[in-house]
Amino acid sequence: MPKKLKLEGLDCASCAYEIEEALKKEGFEFALVNFTTSELVIEGDVEKAKRIVRNVEPGVKVIEEDEHEHEHREKVLYFIIPSIILFAIGIVLRYYYGIDNAFVMGIFTVSYLLVGWKVLKSAVLNSFHGNVFDENFLIVIATLGAFAIHEYPEAVGVMLFYVVGEFFQDMAVNKSRRSIKALLALKAEYANLVTGDKIVRVTPEELKVGDIILIKPGERVPVDGMVIEGSSNADTSALTGESIPRTVKEGEEILSGMLNLTGVLKVKVTKELRESTISRILELVENASAKKAKTEKFITKFAHYYTPAVVGLAALVATVPPLTTGDPFSTWIYRALVLLVISCPCALVLSIPLGYFGGIGRAAREGILVKGSNYLDALHSAAVVAFDKTGTLTKGVFKVTKIETRNGFTEEEIIRFAALAEAHSNHPIAKAIKDAYDKKINETEVLEYEEIAGHGVRARIGDVEIMVGNDRLLHRFEIGHDTCHVKGTVAHVVINGKYAGYIIISDEIKEDAPAAIKELKHLGVEKVIMVTGDGEDVAEEIASHLGLDGFYAELLPEDKVRVIEELEKKKTPSEKIIFVGDGINDAPVLARADVGVAMGALGSDAAIETADVVIMDDKLSKLPKGIRIARKTRRIVWQNIIFALGVKLSFISLGILGEATMWEAVFADVGVALIAVFNAMRILR
Repeated sequence: MPKKLKLEGLDCASCAYEIEEALKKEGFEFALVNFTTSELVIEGDVEKAKRIVRNVEPGVKVIEEDEHEHEHREKVLYFIIPSIILFAIGIVLRYYYGIDNAFVMGIFTVSYLLVGWKVLKSAVLNSFHGNVFDENFLIVIATLGAFAIHEYPEAVGVMLFYVVGEFFQDMAVNKSRRSIKALLALKAEYANLVTGDKIVRVTPEELKVGDIILIKPGERVPVDGMVIEGSSNADTSALTGESIPRTVKEGEEILSGMLNLTGVLKVKVTKELRESTISRILELVENASAKKAKTEKFITKFAHYYTPAVVGLAALVATVPPLTTGDPFSTWIYRALVLLVISCPCALVLSIPLGYFGGIGRAAREGILVKGSNYLDALHSAAVVAFDKTGTLTKGVFKVTKIETRNGFTEEEIIRFAALAEAHSNHPIAKAIKDAYDKKINETEVLEYEEIAGHGVRARIGDVEIMVGNDRLLHRFEIGHDTCHVKGTVAHVVINGKYAGYIIISDEIKEDAPAAIKELKHLGVEKVIMVTGDGEDVAEEIASHLGLDGFYAELLPEDKVRVIEELEKKKTPSEKIIFVGDGINDAPVLARADVGVAMGALGSDAAIETADVVIMDDKLSKLPKGIRIARKTRRIVWQNIIFALGVKLSFISLGILGEATMWEAVFADVGVALIAVFNAMRILR
């Protein structure tokens, strides 16, 4: 099983590449280093991997994911909790007992350093790297300014609020959402290589083009190849999303990742593992993740302009008036420091993350798991919604929806004989027919039974011969019939050589799908489409029934990614594409879309881990609800931004004129922050 490790101290992309290459040279079947997230995903000996990393990059520390997350949270709490206790003691001593001496100042200083040392360190290091005016610098300059004018509680309170806010923000966002463990499970562990009259078990990596392999029932197809002997049913749901097993026979292609269900297949290898379908899926997921647009935090962008302006203004206030008017420097330095306290953006620092956190929490209460505030933001701007079909728009459960009779036969006769003929079959279509018959089947009535690969079944019930299958079955036995093209999945029934009619088996559409589509359009989504691996006829019928704006059918995973990329070219930068799917085959396109939404109750682990949003109960009606929550969140966040900036600009003007006291400065900072926080909490209602 693959393992995810954290690489602490990885500071260059070339180092990441060197580590990855070294691991592969040392025999690791799978090794992937993501420089952006400082993560290493490997399949193999973890301790060996750690040694290799240390040899290549001695300064990089390797920590296992679970251990890293646990250690990180514990370390943060070890500093936050004592800081809060000391802060409370300092408040009591200063405001209740009226003590304001070096001892009390020491308590506040220790409380400040416990939570603020990392922010101080980041501000200094970022300044050395040229990123002077970020949010860390703004917090540091404002809190140190508060200390300079003896407002220690203010300084510690701002720093505590900031660090605690960051702590909860980190808990809300799962930084390891791009796990590909479930995808790797599709990779076959071995292959049966035919060498002369022997069969040798080898790893898929050892197979070469032209090799002959044997694939037994229940085994995963290791590499892409051509069937040269045998026929079988193959589960292709992992690759195409089709829930109906596909019949594969001599001369047809079979893809890696498929599961052989029934017969023994002899296959000629046409592609080595690194070029096979399953390897391409793995590569697509990682590349699609890298192509994701990264949403920069508003406060960071804002600080690039706001911080230097405020600091510069404070410097001017502290120096220019005394030099030009002869006033004492102490008066104007005091005003400048008040100005810094007023202009501390803690209302934004707190309310913006809290607003998004509230939106994420509200969505979670509704059964919608959003993995980050940037995806909540992206939901707000949904312009195109693309759905997978099976398991997403439909239930993934087959059901007889229609019986058409011919030549005087009744519906009861057709369904009874079809159910008896399919009595020994485990095929999903056979199960749907037997469920529709809804009576006990006496298998002793079936005197003869033959499965005709790629066509259907033939059985004898008493003195009646029954055939059930596809259109090819009718042509093979020259059965006269009036139609060859029926929309949907169809099973033709022949009784004693005479065409009796056909049964339509449909993957039942989810009850809330039509309402969800209608609601999305009501919300202003410009285009609602379907992207599926199913056939053209089935896709057209579903699209027409649901009133979709279009569909793309018969697609492999890479084709779905291509469709999303084509749609990407036609939209504006502010518009977002949402893809909704549930299968492992959907993982690449879930990663490539602006927002990938997975069905959580029935969806695959890979889809859930790769997606940005997970609908936990599989109800499509939750998607428009999620968009509504996203829009409410965005609206409240911008209310806070405008309110906080408006109040602060007003008080900055009063501070420069000397009309704002320290208490008013505290209100302009903490008071506005609290109002903004209370406003943000409205999202939860």
